[in-house]
Amino acid sequence: MTAFVVPPYWSGADGPPRRGARVLRPLATALVRAMWDVRVYDRHHVPTGGPVILAANHTGFLDGPLVYAVAARPVHALIKREMFRGAVGSVLRKVGQISVDRSVVDAGAVKSMLAVLDRGDTLAIYPEGTRGAGDFAEIKSGVAYLGLCTGAPIVPVAILGTRVPGRSVGSIPSVRSRLDVVFGPALSIDPVPWPRRRHVVREHAMAVRTKLVEHLRHACALTGRSLPGPVASPELEPGPVVTREGEKS
Repeated sequence: MTAFVVPPYWSGADGPPRRGARVLRPLATALVRAMWDVRVYDRHHVPTGGPVILAANHTGFLDGPLVYAVAARPVHALIKREMFRGAVGSVLRKVGQISVDRSVVDAGAVKSMLAVLDRGDTLAIYPEGTRGAGDFAEIKSGVAYLGLCTGAPIVPVAILGTRVPGRSVGSIPSVRSRLDVVFGPALSIDPVPWPRRRHVVREHAMAVRTKLVEHLRHACALTGRSLPGPVASPELEPGPVVTREGEKS
């Protein structure tokens, strides 16, 4: 793969531990499959080696554990820093997950994500930035930026069934209810040397968003499922997003 160049102040991170993500994954897989009727489609789209970015929609609390459990490879995911407290935070660190402060451009999180991809591992992110309708109507630019930095393929992931319509984003589906995870063909982005101009990142983010929406429609048709719709009080996250019209601040 073509070597990538990052700003010097974003380099040098070791990244999250790999061993925990690998060793504890079978336990997570067994637990998730024992609790719910999990159906996974087209997992072969995830490359067996080399860096890869899993870009998933986000409607419910269970999305992260579900992707971690069913992906073909150990996963390091970006998780809001509010989750890294007490016993839960300790477990998340041990299994190699990445804390992010969503109120700022978190250089530490960026370093960790780039380290994961640099060493050829799997990174899961949620381009919408927060739990909500899960329709990719708006996405953050980070997924495109990571692709431009590294050239890592971006695999769309559609998650369906993790939130019942009318329920809160923190709810968990009932035991033995059906959960669907659909992986899509990887998107390729040629790496661009630093510095990467904002309009270039924005253009690539728009292209990525189009592919994510197309994959989501395919997943709904394939599974016969639909999205749960918007929530009454979605989580709010500051920062630029990419919509059909372009970037907002």
